[in-house]
Amino acid sequence: GIVVSYTPDAPAPAVAELTVGLMLTLLRSVQLSNMEMHNGKWHRFFGRRLSEVTVGIIGVGRIGTGVIEHLKGFGSMNILLNDTGSYSQDWHNIEKEYNVEWEDKEVIYQQADIITIHTPLTAQTKNMIKKEQLLSMKKDAIIINTARGSIINEDDLYEVMQAGHLSGAAIDVFDFEPYAGKLREIQRCILTAHMGSMSIDCRTRMEIEATEEVVRFLTNQSLEGVAPEEEYAVQREGL
Repeated sequence: GIVVSYTPDAPAPAVAELTVGLMLTLLRSVQLSNMEMHNGKWHRFFGRRLSEVTVGIIGVGRIGTGVIEHLKGFGSMNILLNDTGSYSQDWHNIEKEYNVEWEDKEVIYQQADIITIHTPLTAQTKNMIKKEQLLSMKKDAIIINTARGSIINEDDLYEVMQAGHLSGAAIDVFDFEPYAGKLREIQRCILTAHMGSMSIDCRTRMEIEATEEVVRFLTNQSLEGVAPEEEYAVQREGL
């Protein structure tokens, strides 16, 4: 009987920007070079440019769309898209403006050089990417999750990367936070403390929008951010 409302628009720009930043960091091994420099080692890593790779985006909502918009500035790389939602006018506009193709997730796993996840955590997406999916990716592929923990199976990701598969990963969200798991042993796996929305402007916007929603509730106005059923069913059902 409790209404759930949220502020999905406010954090989207910050999460999209961080995602692109993680792409660049992993493609050029910035985190590895930084670590070696601090350890007194001088090693120049070869890398790849964003315009030369295929990017797979799973989840084309606010954040996924924002990532596509940012990628436009890096050239005309091939972008593969997948979403579990219904076809929308926004997606039609994306098709007209950008070099994108809609593909099954399995095709994205096999063909993309970078895969970035932007779906909600639901019964459908929990453990969506496990060992089978990770091993179907290119050996030098990169995977990024700035969406929700539990979409990528953390134990499977550790096992696959420990065995030398995947050139890099970046994980901002975890099953349990603060994170204290085995992925900390993998140097080519970037771990950030659920900080996708942590820009000053976006956090401020989140607080303002939440306050405005409280005012609407207290003054019997229609709420603008009521969460879709599937967005919070996963917590209610203990999944």
